[in-house]
Amino acid sequence: MTPVIVGPDVETQLDWRELLVAFEAGHRLPRAEIADSFLYRDPDTLLSRAAWIDGLGSAVKTATIFPRNPAAARPMINGAVTLFSDTDGTLEAIVDFHIVTRWKTAGDSLYAASLLARPESRRITIVGAGTVGASMIDAYRALFPEADFTVWNRSAAAARDLAGRSPRTRAEPDLEAAVRGADIICTATMAREPVIQGDWLEPGQHLDLIGAYRPDMREVDDTALRRATLFVDSRDTTLDHIGELKIPLAQGVIGRDDIRADFYDVAAGRFVRETPDQITIAKNGGGAHLDLMTARYVLEKARAAGND
Repeated sequence: MTPVIVGPDVETQLDWRELLVAFEAGHRLPRAEIADSFLYRDPDTLLSRAAWIDGLGSAVKTATIFPRNPAAARPMINGAVTLFSDTDGTLEAIVDFHIVTRWKTAGDSLYAASLLARPESRRITIVGAGTVGASMIDAYRALFPEADFTVWNRSAAAARDLAGRSPRTRAEPDLEAAVRGADIICTATMAREPVIQGDWLEPGQHLDLIGAYRPDMREVDDTALRRATLFVDSRDTTLDHIGELKIPLAQGVIGRDDIRADFYDVAAGRFVRETPDQITIAKNGGGAHLDLMTARYVLEKARAAGND
C-alpha cells in the first residue's frame, strides 16, 4: 500500500473532544513501548521519540528545537512524523509534524484538565504567549466555553498580541496576580528556573505544566510541588528525564510515591481530583505514545474526509 501523506488541510476536520476519546482508548491498550533520544547543542535540541502500541502501530517523531529561530521569523520547532502499520511494519503515513505536535501537546494537557480541573472553572491563565500558549486557549475553549483568559509573558508586547487575537482574553503584566486569580494555570515557557511560586497558589487550582522538556528546565518551585497533588501523563517520560520532577526527586523534595497517577491509571479511577480545595499539578511530558495516538487519530480523520 502506498503511504499516505497527511497535510495541514486535515486540521479543519479535527475536534478536541474527539482527540480526548482517542487518548482514553489508546491508554486502554497494552502499555506503550517507548524510546527517546536527545542530542543537545546548547541551546538547540534534536529530539527523536519512538513508540509502539500493540493494536495501534508504531510511530517515530523527530523534532529540532531551535529557540533562537523566532527572532529570525522561523519556526522554533520543526520535524517529521512517520506512522507504521502494526500488522506488517510498512510505512503507513507521513503526517504533518506541526499538526501532530499542536494537537498532541495541547490535547495532552487538555486531557489532564478534563479529569482534574473543577468543572466550573471560568478563569484560565496562560503563562507564555508562544505557539503552545495560543493552542491551549483554543483547546481549553472546547471544555470551558465560558472561560475568560489572562496571558502573561516575559515580553509584555507578546502577551498583548496574543490577547488581541483571542476573544475574552486580556494581557496581565503582574504574574502573581494572574496566578492568584485563576482556576486553571497553564505554563508554556522556555524557563530554566521556576517562574511560578508555590506561595501564590490558592485552594482548588489546577496547573498544567508544559514548557519544561529538558533535564535542566523547571517552571514551578519546590513549594508548589509540596503543596499540590502531583500527576503526570506518563511516569516513563517525565520522572527521570525532565527537570520539573527529576531535580526535586534527586534533591529529596518529593518522592516517586508522591506522583499520584499517570494516564494509564485513568481506567482504574486514580487520575482524579479528590476534593474541591485540592491543588492539582499535571506535568505534560508529551511522549511518543501520545504522538502515535494523535497521528493515528489524524490519519483516521483524513481518511474519513477522503484525503488519503
